[in-house]
Amino acid sequence: MQIPLHEFKLAGIEDLLIDDIIIEPKVMNTIKIYAGKLPSDTKINVYAHVLHTGVPGPSVLLLGGVHGNEINGIEVVRRSVEQQLFETVKRGTVIIVPLLNIYGFINFSRSVPDGKDVNRSFPGHLNGSLASRVARVITRKILPYVDVAIDFHTGGDARYNFPQVRYEKYNRIAEVMAMHFKTKYVIEQPLIPYSFRKAAHDMKVPAIVYEGGESIRLDPLAIEQGLNGIKNVLNALEMTDFQVANQEEPRFIIHKTKWVRASSSGLFIWCKPSGGFVEKGDLLGEIKDPFGTKSVKIVANTSGHIVGHNNACVVSLGDALFHIGHEYSEI
Repeated sequence: MQIPLHEFKLAGIEDLLIDDIIIEPKVMNTIKIYAGKLPSDTKINVYAHVLHTGVPGPSVLLLGGVHGNEINGIEVVRRSVEQQLFETVKRGTVIIVPLLNIYGFINFSRSVPDGKDVNRSFPGHLNGSLASRVARVITRKILPYVDVAIDFHTGGDARYNFPQVRYEKYNRIAEVMAMHFKTKYVIEQPLIPYSFRKAAHDMKVPAIVYEGGESIRLDPLAIEQGLNGIKNVLNALEMTDFQVANQEEPRFIIHKTKWVRASSSGLFIWCKPSGGFVEKGDLLGEIKDPFGTKSVKIVANTSGHIVGHNNACVVSLGDALFHIGHEYSEI
């Protein structure tokens, strides 16, 4: 099952120009795109690595760090460059942006200093908020040269996401890309307004989102599966011939999910990790008061696969604890 691309934006273009910078063919180019300034007047640039083979083929964007504290997504894209995965690309173009939200990265924050979420600020505006200006770097400077995109993320706050790919089920190209990424879980998720994926969709660029691990914490499994996913998708696009040792285990499309939420406040101790299957009524963990006098059991409100869980040691009433895919089918 090949990814059904029929036209390539950069087919026949030998002299590629991005942000008024000439991209030399057949070598890895690194360009800096101005994104703004710190209050200290220090300039902030977004770095993009570009390999343009000059041979007709797809143009693929690998994007990390839309949220500055989602380190696993950043590390997957960064490590793909460090490991020189793209030296063997035989056709098409690869554009790699390891870190978009530099402001958030500096401050260990999901957002930029003005408190706005870059992934709710697309397509961005030249005269908009700081988050809007950062988003505009991608939509104006990069996406016009892209056929398909992979957006790399990590679970927000203390929430751990078992390695998974999310896609918009009515987009055939995005669906096939998600299947080729070969994570255990592939999740149908509608487009979110003002997100990168929605902006890409509006520009006719099918995009999928990879989620793995927990913010501010490197996770070897999430990184390994993210790197394997890049190789799998490039192979499916007939751009490379990587040998990938994917895990031989059942894989699932998750059609619907629901959260198990905290029914009390206190110290949270979970006993069921992400990546496993639970039956309705199974014990998932307990919430204990700090005085040793009360304990509340947390049980599964449905049967299904745990695709994410909360690693916070202290939770409040109503906090999301376990993310369960309760409608699913095996791939």
